[in-house]
Amino acid sequence: MKMHIPLAALVAAAALAVLPGQASAVQYTQLVPAKSKVGFQYEQMGVKVDGSFKTFTSEISFDPAEPAKGRATLEVDLASVNAGSLDADTEVVTKPWFNVEAFPKARFESTSITAKGSDAYDIAGKLTIKGKTKDVTFPATFKADGDSGTFTGTLTIQRGDYSIGEGDWASFDIVANDVKIDFDLNVTAAK
Repeated sequence: MKMHIPLAALVAAAALAVLPGQASAVQYTQLVPAKSKVGFQYEQMGVKVDGSFKTFTSEISFDPAEPAKGRATLEVDLASVNAGSLDADTEVVTKPWFNVEAFPKARFESTSITAKGSDAYDIAGKLTIKGKTKDVTFPATFKADGDSGTFTGTLTIQRGDYSIGEGDWASFDIVANDVKIDFDLNVTAAK
């Protein structure tokens, strides 16, 4: 059975909702899921595999004029995974991998947003997957376009830190430990 593991996407999902922005006094508060994506990439037997999550929600409060005051949470529905095949989608939700019966969602909650100049930021927060919470920090950008904007970023996690792939899958010889999560989150300003 060929299995693809979409683990990173979820984390990434969580990380993306927290990015700060530009020097305009606009308060961004609404995620636009139809214009957003949370994806991931990992290696299985040396081959890169891409995946994504179809369902995620976010609570955002972000004013580009005061990025340090920005806050966001992102919750990803792990059962909404697209891991590249029906077999992989079915396998990855089981107990050794995401265990969605016990842990249906992954969650990212920001703790700080640090402006790095231009459109660049460092986002720090807590990522929870499968009941395990870790501190994470990742680079992101925010591009404003009137009353909407897009947060873009990438975060690499180690699946072993979150017990994703237990038992026979705990070693990293078939499925690599690193999972890259990438996101594009479209947000709109409060009306």
